[in-house]
Amino acid sequence: MITISGVVDGIVYRSDETGYTVCDIEADDGEFFTAVGVMPYISEGESVKLYGSWTVHASFGRQFRAESAEACLPVEATEILRYLSSGSVKGIGPVTARRLVDMYGADTFDVIENHPDWLTEVSGISKKKSKEIHDSFVEHTGSRSVMMFCREYFGPAMSMRIFKEWGAAAVDMIKKNPYRLCGEISGVSFSKADEIALSLGVARDSAERVEGAVVYFLTYNANVNGHVCVPTAKVTAGVAELIGVGADDVNKAVERMKARRKVIAVDFDGSEMCYLDTYYRAETEAARRLYMLDKKCPAVSASDAERFISILELKYDIEYAELQKRAITDALLGGVLVLTGSPGTGKTTVVRALIEIFRRMGLDDIELAAPTGRAAKRMSEATGVEARTIHRLLEMEYNDASYPRFARDEHNMLDADVVIIDESSMIDIMLFDALLAAIKPGSHLILIGDSNQLPSVGAGNVLYDIIASGTVRTVCLSEIFRQARESRIITNAHRINAGEYPILTDKTADFFFLPRQNDSSIASTVVELCARRLPAAYGDEIADGIQVITPSRRGAAGTDALNASLQERLNPPSKNKREHKAREIVFREGDKVMQTRNNYKLEWYRDGGVNAMGDEPDGIGVFNGDIGIIERIEPENGRMVILFDERRVYYDFDLDGELELAYAITVHKSQGSEYPVVIIPMYNCPPQLLTRKLLYTAITRASKMVILVGREEIVERMVDGIADNMKYTGLERFLRAEFEKERS
Repeated sequence: MITISGVVDGIVYRSDETGYTVCDIEADDGEFFTAVGVMPYISEGESVKLYGSWTVHASFGRQFRAESAEACLPVEATEILRYLSSGSVKGIGPVTARRLVDMYGADTFDVIENHPDWLTEVSGISKKKSKEIHDSFVEHTGSRSVMMFCREYFGPAMSMRIFKEWGAAAVDMIKKNPYRLCGEISGVSFSKADEIALSLGVARDSAERVEGAVVYFLTYNANVNGHVCVPTAKVTAGVAELIGVGADDVNKAVERMKARRKVIAVDFDGSEMCYLDTYYRAETEAARRLYMLDKKCPAVSASDAERFISILELKYDIEYAELQKRAITDALLGGVLVLTGSPGTGKTTVVRALIEIFRRMGLDDIELAAPTGRAAKRMSEATGVEARTIHRLLEMEYNDASYPRFARDEHNMLDADVVIIDESSMIDIMLFDALLAAIKPGSHLILIGDSNQLPSVGAGNVLYDIIASGTVRTVCLSEIFRQARESRIITNAHRINAGEYPILTDKTADFFFLPRQNDSSIASTVVELCARRLPAAYGDEIADGIQVITPSRRGAAGTDALNASLQERLNPPSKNKREHKAREIVFREGDKVMQTRNNYKLEWYRDGGVNAMGDEPDGIGVFNGDIGIIERIEPENGRMVILFDERRVYYDFDLDGELELAYAITVHKSQGSEYPVVIIPMYNCPPQLLTRKLLYTAITRASKMVILVGREEIVERMVDGIADNMKYTGLERFLRAEFEKERS
C-alpha cells in the first residue's frame, strides 16, 4: 500500500449509512487530489494519513482509494476554526465557530468535550444547544476511535457497521466482552470474536470465553442445523472441543447461564435439552398462542358448513372430493386448520372455496401470505387474491440489532378475520411465533403446505411438529385429479413419495432422464443443456426459466463446480463487464446470484430510475434463497447493484459474503420457489443427502419440465433413503401440554 499524508480540504460526498466518503486532500507537498473510501470520521481541516492505492475512475479521473485512514483533530486555533466552520459538529456554523475560537483558542475542543456548560458563555449558545454541540462532537470523535480500534480486525465497512450498532461505546463494549460481537453484530464469526478476545488478553478458560462459545454453539446449531435446542451432553462435548477447554469448565458455564435464564434446561424423556432463552420463549409462546387461536374462534355448525359447500357446488357445477369437503368443514369448525398434500391434490381448490365461504359469512378481511416472495406471487396467481410475504404482512421494520422487528405484534394486531399461509413447511419457529402474536383472537388461521418436503432451513420443524402433535385439525389431500395425472412431474412425485421408483422411460412427457455414468460427464451434460441444447430446442427465451438444483455443494456436479462452469459458458469474462472477487468467487455483471442468509436491514428500491444515494427506500429485507441478477459493479463506490425481481438492492462489498452464484443451487435453497425447467444431477454425494424428501422437494420445484441427469442407481438410492433430517425441537411437546391443560 501507498501512504499519503495531508489535510482535508473539503468533503465532496459522504453516505451517512455506509460512511463512504469522497474528499479533496491537500498533500504535504502542496499537491491536491481526490480520495475515496469508507472514512466516516474525517472532516475538513483535519490532518490525515491515508493508506491505499491510486486508481483511475472512468468519469472522475485519477483518485486515491483509501483502504484505511488515520485522522488527527487540529491543534492550532486557525485549524480548529476551519474544522468547526465546516459543519462537522452539529450546532456550529462559521459564526459560532469564530466566537468559540476567539474565546477558547486552542482549548476549544477540550471545552466542548469536557466542559460543555462553559459553552453558554458564548453569545448565541443556549444550555440546550451546548448539549447538542457536546453530543455531536463526542459522537464524531467516538466514530474515529471505533474505526481506529476496529481497523486491526475488520475492514472499514464492518467497522462502520459496529459503530452504527453500538455508537461511541463500541470500543469499551468490545474490550469488556468481545464475544458480544458474534452474538449481536451481523457478519462477525465466533472465530473472529475469539481472535480479538485472545489478542486483548482474555484467558482461554475465562467465563466470558466459555459462555460466549456456548451461545455460539447453540446459535450455530439453530441457524445452520435447524436445532431449536440441543442435548446438554452434546453442548458440553461440542463447546469443549471448539475452544479447547475441559468439560467441567463448560458445565459450570452452562449452570451460570441457567441461573441467569440465558440458557433454559428442559427435560425431554430423561434427556436434558439446552435452549437459548429466545428460542425457548418462541416455542412455548407459539404453542400457547396456537391453542388460544384454535379455541377462541367462533365455530360454524357442521350443517352450515355442508350448506356452504352445496351452494358452491351448485354455483360452479362441480363436486368436491370427500377430503376436500372435510378440509372446508374443518376450517369452519375451529380456529386452526392444517391442510397438506402433494402437487395436484387440489389444495388451491380448497383455498378458493374457503375464501368465498368466509366472504359469504361476512369475514371480508382475508390475508394471504407465504414465506418467500416467489411463493406469495404464485399464491396470488392461483387464487386471484393478493398475497404478500409474511415479513411484509407483519410490516417488518428496522431494529437497533441485527434482527427483525415487526410493527404488527401482540400490541398492534392484524385486522384480518382470516389468515391463510402457504408453503408452511418453510416457516421457522421465530417467524411462526411472530406471526401468531399478530393474529387477533377469534380469527381463523389456515396453514397450507406439503409435509413431505424438506423442513425449514431455519430453526425448528413447525409444520411437522404441529401435525405430529395431533392437537389441531389436519387434513391431508391424497387424490390426484385428472388434469394433474397428465403431468409426469406430478405422478412421479407421488410415486417417489410412496417409495416407488419414478418412471424414467417416457420420452413424450415433461419428465426426462439422461443416463450418464461418471460425475464429469454428468456435469458437462448439465452445462450443455443450459447453454445450448435447451435453447436450441425451445428458443432462447427458455434460458431465464432454467434452474439447476443439485443435492450438494461438493463434487464435480455440486453447486461450487457447476456454478464456475455455468458462469464460464453463460456469462464469460468481457472487457465490457466489471468484476469483483470475493473469497474464491468472481462476481461479474450479468451473473445470477443468491442471498444466503436473512438480512433484515438491506434496503431495496422499486425497479426503475432510483437514486439510492438519497431516495427513501421502498422496503427493507433480502432473504435467504432470494435470487437476483448483478446489474452493475461499482468499484468506485465499493458496491454491487443487484436486481431481485422488481427490487433493486445496493450491496457494499463488505456484504459479499452473503452472496453466491446461483446458476446452480442446492435443494435446500430452492424451497418455496418454482421454476419452469429444473435440471437435477444424479451423482454420488454424501449419504445423508441421498434421501427421498430431498429428491421429492427438488422435483416439485418444476412447473413445466424436469430433467434428471446421471445414474439410475442414485435415483433409486434416494427413493429408498427414507431417513429424515432430524431436528431437535420441542414444539410438538409444548403443544400437547397446552391442549392437555384443557382436558385436565
